Amino acid sequence: MEAKKLKTNQKTLNGKVVVPGDKSISHRAVMFGSIASGVTTIEHFLPGEDCLSTISCFKNLGVDIERDGTKVTVYGNGLSGLKEPNAVLDVGNSGTTIRLLMGILSGQPFHSVLIGDDSIAKRPMTRVTLPLAQMGARISGRNKAEFTPLSLSGGDLKAIEYKLPVASAQVKSAILLAGLQADGVTTVIEPEKTRDHTERMIQMFGGEVKTDGNRVSVCGGQQLAGTHVRVPGDISSAAFFLVAGAIVPNGSIELTNVGLNPTRTGIIDVLKQMGANMVIEEEQTEATEPIGTIKIQSSTLKGTVISGDLIPRLIDEIPVIALLATQAEGETVIKDAAELKVKETNRIDTVVNELRKLGANIEATPDGMVIHGNNSTLKGGTVSSHGDHRIGMMLAVAALISDGDVYLENSDAVAVSYPNFFDDLHSLF
Repeated sequence: MEAKKLKTNQKTLNGKVVVPGDKSISHRAVMFGSIASGVTTIEHFLPGEDCLSTISCFKNLGVDIERDGTKVTVYGNGLSGLKEPNAVLDVGNSGTTIRLLMGILSGQPFHSVLIGDDSIAKRPMTRVTLPLAQMGARISGRNKAEFTPLSLSGGDLKAIEYKLPVASAQVKSAILLAGLQADGVTTVIEPEKTRDHTERMIQMFGGEVKTDGNRVSVCGGQQLAGTHVRVPGDISSAAFFLVAGAIVPNGSIELTNVGLNPTRTGIIDVLKQMGANMVIEEEQTEATEPIGTIKIQSSTLKGTVISGDLIPRLIDEIPVIALLATQAEGETVIKDAAELKVKETNRIDTVVNELRKLGANIEATPDGMVIHGNNSTLKGGTVSSHGDHRIGMMLAVAALISDGDVYLENSDAVAVSYPNFFDDLHSLF
């Protein structure tokens, strides 16, 4: 595919953007709707490739699902209503789909095989398969079930108490979904608090979950009921416009209906730490998820340190935070983020290498990166998303402050989470 020529040297950004539905919540709404009894209606669903992979997998498990744009109707038959698939379940590029789906399938009395694209084939799965095997699922695959394809036979699960070795909402969610089908109370202990969409959704669908600090517990045998879900705007998608608004001169951007779940708002904390000119308004609760409007303007930024329990709350935003830091006074250090190495790409190396192509003063560390800011002037060049949607969108924002033409290879990767990203960005010019 021909490299996409990006808009460069933008003098101002102004306007309003309604970002697409939250990817994490869209996935979970389809999953919970599929294992609940009765009809679930989903509004503002994200029709990105990842979430469409989730719909495809559950259709193959015998669930009747209809989609009309961003509205989805799921006709759930309960956990006992899933059927053994006649074909391999293909999750595409979606780590959320494969990991959470394994949790659901672990309690099902049939066999299934899961595959994904080349990126999924490189992502570690034993962090999920090991606890699920402890609960009684039989899982095999390449390198002792470390990599796809994975073969899974489920049923007759027993509850466990499991301490996560790494902070991962996907692993936590997989265990909780298996726990809903296990005999007894399943408890997950997190090293740091991760996004809690699964816990909120269990409650939204009429289930019970107990949270005590970093301990999350569910009782097996619960029955879930279909409901209505309005998906808030994805703060991970909003992050690209927040950074653009802060670093492009003479800018003013308003983002409406943005999800403000406190386990996801690390990007807002970082912007505040760095001195961004930002206001958050109209906070309210959309079902069980808080939402609001964020306004941001061109800002004078200062470097900061990003580490510790803040990292799980902004792990997906680190690529664009690195770009933000290039325009701050002084040094920004990102650490405790080794988890970036096992995302769609090794995001530490990829972010550093691609931003360097545009002239950024940035270096990788074993668990993060160091960005030397001082309002770096970026230059033109040819860059690549490497098939990673968040890298692609970050580079499109970087081009806005670059002198000289910027060409983005593999720009189609952006459709994984934000099919209309380039149109929404251009609307601000």
